[in-house]
Amino acid sequence: MAAPRPTDHRSRTFLGLLSLPERRFVADALRTETVGGLLLLIAAVVALLWANIPTFGDSYEAVRTFHVGPATLGLDLSLQHWAADGLLAVFFFVAGIELKRELVAGDLRDPKAAALPVIAAACGMIMPAAVYVLVNTAGGGSTNGWAVPTATDIAFALAVLAVIGTWLPSALRAFLLTLAVVDDLFAIMIIAIFFTSDIHFPQLGAALLGLVLFWFLLRKGVHGWWVYVPLALAVWGLMYNSGVHATIAGVTMGLMLRCTRREGEEQSPGEHIEHLVRPLSAGLAVPLFALFSAGVALSGDAVGQVFTRPEPLGVVLGLVVGKTVGVFGGTWLAARFTRAELNEGLAWPDVLAVASLAGIGFTVSLLIGELAFAGDPVLTDEVKAAVLIGSFIAATLACVLLKLRDRTYRALTEAEERDDDLDGIPDIYEEHTPAYHLRMARIHEEKAAEHRRRAEAATAAPAEGAPGSSAGGDRPA
Repeated sequence: MAAPRPTDHRSRTFLGLLSLPERRFVADALRTETVGGLLLLIAAVVALLWANIPTFGDSYEAVRTFHVGPATLGLDLSLQHWAADGLLAVFFFVAGIELKRELVAGDLRDPKAAALPVIAAACGMIMPAAVYVLVNTAGGGSTNGWAVPTATDIAFALAVLAVIGTWLPSALRAFLLTLAVVDDLFAIMIIAIFFTSDIHFPQLGAALLGLVLFWFLLRKGVHGWWVYVPLALAVWGLMYNSGVHATIAGVTMGLMLRCTRREGEEQSPGEHIEHLVRPLSAGLAVPLFALFSAGVALSGDAVGQVFTRPEPLGVVLGLVVGKTVGVFGGTWLAARFTRAELNEGLAWPDVLAVASLAGIGFTVSLLIGELAFAGDPVLTDEVKAAVLIGSFIAATLACVLLKLRDRTYRALTEAEERDDDLDGIPDIYEEHTPAYHLRMARIHEEKAAEHRRRAEAATAAPAEGAPGSSAGGDRPA
């Protein structure tokens, strides 16, 4: 497939060099997510081993179904529900801050720049859902799980990159991160619209009043965790009891934070809070959710059901085929119609590799699977197994595609990170500034002077060991 060609002066570069502040933000965010992703992988493996070793299988089920919490407040929940409804609210809180920052200070603030990741994310959700519905319509299965293969797990994807050790350029990593942020927004909308029933309006009204109070305190500049944490917990509890999924409270509060910097600020309040909460989300909340949700029995019969029953098969094909085709096709079409030219250092197979990486749908896919088939525990486990298998296949495919281009990625990354003048800023951001070239000229002049001194010293030194001297004749042949 030929790359879209620019047709006039209004063409833009797609996957080009990030601005320096955006590069630093992305690097910091991805560093935390990568560590969290590795913990997520460990938690998933522990859950699978715990659930599948005969001696410990019963204890796993006993632990995750153990109930704790104040029943008078309607919060006598199992540990699995605390992880899904409570800890994931922290994850979605961070997702809300990320989305707000992207909208006001990141790539999504420019409608033209936002078109590509938004269209790619939308197509990357529509196509997997279409694949799932097609498979289940043809096979006579339930279409309730259409949303399961629509989500991308950025932490899991970054953990895969860390494990295989690929040199993915910052532009591709930023595209993956932005894609996942938009993906999270759509997933939140799906949960709120399609998986909310039996709404209790008094509790919902009280939760909305709490959110209004949260917004009002923020606008008045009130500070202190002791104000916001109890209020956030109250809003979360009311939202849970209202029948609306409790994670909606988390993302709503995240979207309310100010993510633009004022004069004299090194970080906006949203960026500061995200910096504090992201390690809690990536390092504790998401791994614990994986620990209590990923433990499904993977016997030979269970794995066989994944590829014979239409519901789990639709999930696997949706993640592996639907996500890849949707993200890549949406990106290519958006680039063509927005007159965006691909960065000359990259090729469309690179976009295909990232699109296949987007097929890793772990955390949110497991959550939606639990919501979609809540009344059928057997099918829920089969769908969870399908999420695990589909994510593994997508990760393997992405690893192969990325490794084929690893030498190119290494060269691009090294060029982006080179800092010959040692001022802490990569040279690629200073190539058009006179001060940079003056610094480099001074460095080279100092090196040239040092080499002249060494040459003069070598000339003045005795000619011992020089070619043709008697010292050379004593050397072994």
